[in-house]
Amino acid sequence: MTFLTDNILTVVTFLPLVGALLLTFVGGGEDENSKTLARWIALATSLITFGLSLWMWSRFDPANAGFQFVENYDWIGTSIGYRMGVDGVSILFVVLTALLIPACILSSWSSISTRVREYMLVFLILETLCIGVFTALDLAMFYVFFEGSLIPMFLIIGIWGGKRRIQAAYKFFFYTFTGSVLMLLAIMYMYWQAGTLDIRKLLAFQFDPAAQTWLWLAFFASFAVKMPMWPFHRWLPEAHVEAPTAGSVILAAILLKLGGYGFIRFSLAMFPVASEMFAPFVFTLSIAAIIITSLIALVQTDIKKLIAYSSVAHMGFVTMGIFSGNVMGIHGAVFQMISHGIVSGALFLCVGVIYDRLHTREIEAFGGLVERMPRYAFAFMVFTMANVGLPGTSGFVGEFLTMIGTFQVNTWVAFFAAFGVILSAAYALWLYRRVIFGGLTKESLMGMLDLDRREIAVLAPLIVLTILFGFWPAPILDATAASVNLVAENFGKAIGATGPLVAAAH
Repeated sequence: MTFLTDNILTVVTFLPLVGALLLTFVGGGEDENSKTLARWIALATSLITFGLSLWMWSRFDPANAGFQFVENYDWIGTSIGYRMGVDGVSILFVVLTALLIPACILSSWSSISTRVREYMLVFLILETLCIGVFTALDLAMFYVFFEGSLIPMFLIIGIWGGKRRIQAAYKFFFYTFTGSVLMLLAIMYMYWQAGTLDIRKLLAFQFDPAAQTWLWLAFFASFAVKMPMWPFHRWLPEAHVEAPTAGSVILAAILLKLGGYGFIRFSLAMFPVASEMFAPFVFTLSIAAIIITSLIALVQTDIKKLIAYSSVAHMGFVTMGIFSGNVMGIHGAVFQMISHGIVSGALFLCVGVIYDRLHTREIEAFGGLVERMPRYAFAFMVFTMANVGLPGTSGFVGEFLTMIGTFQVNTWVAFFAAFGVILSAAYALWLYRRVIFGGLTKESLMGMLDLDRREIAVLAPLIVLTILFGFWPAPILDATAASVNLVAENFGKAIGATGPLVAAAH
């Protein structure tokens, strides 16, 4: 037990990799017994990882704003090492990742029937890489995990995706990788300046305001594409459409959050002067994302593509809240990312349910499903209302807090964001009406079956969390309070201290 307590982050991060290694020796046949064995090994590994992440969260001290469960082993002198730790922000993303991987494996139980072992193996590797991003306290480790996550997703889209999967996979890879090259150059410069890649020391290091501008832009090039922000989102809709259901879930719920997490951890905390200077630029892109992609979502005919564009719009609230630089805005951004991870993941799972039955995602192919699938209609309604931001759902809390935080900085930005909420209601309710309500007239829908026990097991916990966090957001807000307060306080101090210097420079 002492080993587990002292090395909990290593265990949670690399346990899925152990499961992946086990899969390389078993479950490789194309007979049904081998496929079932591979599925059970992957599911058991992911469930144990999730249980350990909850145990870690239960031992987390929310009053401590610093990093906890720290593991520190030097590799190259004291400059580069194996350093891991979590604060109030990152621990929630670890738990979210560990929660959604079992849901992805269960949702793929029958829909993935070829190369099952390889599919499960790749998902477990992806889990290790995503958790590693949130636990790394060394910038070199962070970059390896951050970029490494591209490879499993590239394989998931390229091997198990749709008809245009190869094009979508390469588009996803080159868009996201190209932006990260600049971040690598910035990391090298930071090492030369600070003499270390320890994130804790870099957070305390004061970079020259002029250098912050270029460092901020280099990190922005990577994080903006990863989220993605408008207009760097062109790869996302195609990747979502071609990816298998579980791939879309992880892409929307976890991989998009890597960019938002990076903005909080690095852009805002390490380059505060540049963050304040570029805040109007980020606000402009955020509002463009909220309004323009919402309008684009209104004319989509593919359900997956509509939800993909809605993700871009919701990430606009996240960037808006982060760069407000105050406690309320950052709180809202973190809450919005957690909520969006649950809700968007669930929406893609809902799309997967009807795609498995009818093998189409065209909105025109559906209508009147409430007659045949009442349980499905209820689940889809809960997640649609959360996507709209209905009070009483988790979607409302995050959007409301980001708008309050932004209102304290710029009232016009908050006004246009509120207009975007109206647009989100328009496309989400339009989609729900076309798919669920109306007459059941299409012959192909007459044999549609409602949710089975496996699908209920996947969606029910997400329904509970969506409603629970809507009425009781304290578990998330309390966990992040100390860390978010520290980020906002340090940002305010840095801006106040360098304000005269920056003004003189201009």
